[in-house]
Amino acid sequence: MDAILALEDGRVFRGEAFGHSGTSTGEACFNTSMTGYQEVLTDPSYRGQIVSMTYPLIGNYGINPEDSESAQAHVRGFVVGELCPMPSNFRSRQSLQEYLAEQKIIGIQDVDTRALTKHLRSAGAMRACLTTELSEDEAVEAANSAPLMSGSDFVREVTTPKPFSWQEESRKWTIPNPCIGQEGHYQDLPEAKYRIVAYDFGVKFNILRQLRQNGFEVHVVSANTSSKDVLSLNPDGIFLSNGPGDPEALDYIHAEIRQLIGKKPIFGICLGHQILTHAFGGRTFKLKFGHRGGNQPVKDLRSGAVSITSQNHGFATDGDSLPSNVEVTHINLNDQTVEGIRSTSDPVFSVQYHPEAAPGPHDASYFFEEFADLIAATK
Repeated sequence: MDAILALEDGRVFRGEAFGHSGTSTGEACFNTSMTGYQEVLTDPSYRGQIVSMTYPLIGNYGINPEDSESAQAHVRGFVVGELCPMPSNFRSRQSLQEYLAEQKIIGIQDVDTRALTKHLRSAGAMRACLTTELSEDEAVEAANSAPLMSGSDFVREVTTPKPFSWQEESRKWTIPNPCIGQEGHYQDLPEAKYRIVAYDFGVKFNILRQLRQNGFEVHVVSANTSSKDVLSLNPDGIFLSNGPGDPEALDYIHAEIRQLIGKKPIFGICLGHQILTHAFGGRTFKLKFGHRGGNQPVKDLRSGAVSITSQNHGFATDGDSLPSNVEVTHINLNDQTVEGIRSTSDPVFSVQYHPEAAPGPHDASYFFEEFADLIAATK
């Protein structure tokens, strides 16, 4: 079956459909990771977006339920250069084609993803339509009729409807090495020393796993939870998760987080970082084409160390808008945008990128230990 990816500026890419059929609209963006397509598909931060993978061959290791970042796929569409029809991996349980059909997500292959990426880098991320049933003109019109990402609140769609305690498998798996006779096994979890409340703005499972691996007992609450209700749980710390959409549209969340600053240690990741920016009185702005992939260089301005990081965001903190008691701690070396902040007066810090990145890189995983140290220092 033929498929069309039409951009709002009239650029059209034709290809072959796989997975589901029909019509879907969303913001077209690209991800530069070489692996991790399943994590991309199931990351709630991609809600409302049609994602193109720049790596040319996708689907070669199939789909494994243990690697999902949430209970479902969240992308509006998936664009690849070449789909691998027969995955080869001992952990694979189904093909990418089967998974997208099951999740009712439209995929398109045989697309020149290099040309698409260069176009989006030049013109900027834009609305798009992915369809198996419309003409080119109709698809372009549908793209132009789609809602803008700016001003969108997708957090309401992805947050948990009710609070829960994270009890799922969180142990690290040691990869087997037959050359030295080493079998794969799970590592024991450490004692849960600290009780924290995690706001779910679209939280990834691997964040919850890594919090547990670093000695946290995690109680997850909805994005609509009031500061009063959070404080009534008397947690040792508060975590602000990643999530989709425009952080500026979340004023109802900014107000509650503002009430928590100075009351408990706070750590934010990605959207959580942007929400903290607004809670401090700062601003965010939309990036031209965003940072999405596992190869973004970030510099720690305090130590000078550079980490290669995994990122997924289309908005960024305006460093000049931050108050005097909030300092920029990390910057992106590609475009100098803010990647980390901390309060100089309260136990609060955040990063724009993903220290829990699955499948990697893992350069920034130490932030979970920093959160534990911050809590210990304030108890």
